[in-house]
Amino acid sequence: MNLTIDPAHIAFDVDGVVADTMALFVRLARERYGLAHLTKDDIRQYDLYRCLDVKKEIIDDLICLTLDDHHTLETPPMPAAPDVLTDLAQHGTLRFVTARIWPDSILLWLRKTLGNVDPDRIQVIATGAPEIKLRILRELGIRYFLEDRWETCALLAREGIQPILFDQPWNRTPHAEAFPRVSSWLELRRWFLLPENGMG
Repeated sequence: MNLTIDPAHIAFDVDGVVADTMALFVRLARERYGLAHLTKDDIRQYDLYRCLDVKKEIIDDLICLTLDDHHTLETPPMPAAPDVLTDLAQHGTLRFVTARIWPDSILLWLRKTLGNVDPDRIQVIATGAPEIKLRILRELGIRYFLEDRWETCALLAREGIQPILFDQPWNRTPHAEAFPRVSSWLELRRWFLLPENGMG
């Protein structure tokens, strides 16, 4: 399923969508705990405790490290995400809605990653929980949301917001087959109403 999206009507999750957060998690697991065998493909569920054969205390530590202010700034972006978002910023404010508790480090990371985007065109809202995203998106008047967690997609779809699932190992489940899926930012770019796409 392909969509035709006005850039003014979309918002974005951050971790697993714009930021390759699990790549950082895997790197830290290898460096700190010698888990050389671990790859992103091993992360088959959003709940790390259920899909990784690693002690809970180690997973706890790795999550804290991955999300702390220092390591957030080391997170690699998803391929082509900075270029596509920089182009979209020419058409309005980029809106990011994250389940993180605090927006500060993600805002700094986005300003660094999107260095050619006016900082005033980057808006970050931290909800503290995925379930709160629905209320925020409604308040913003958002029609489309790019997300990697299929459970959040299901919630949004039931309430009239069109989710777009960003392909990751942890969302390749029959439960997610109802949602339009993109495997890359370059694929997503073709869905926007933009002059370079022959639309808009």
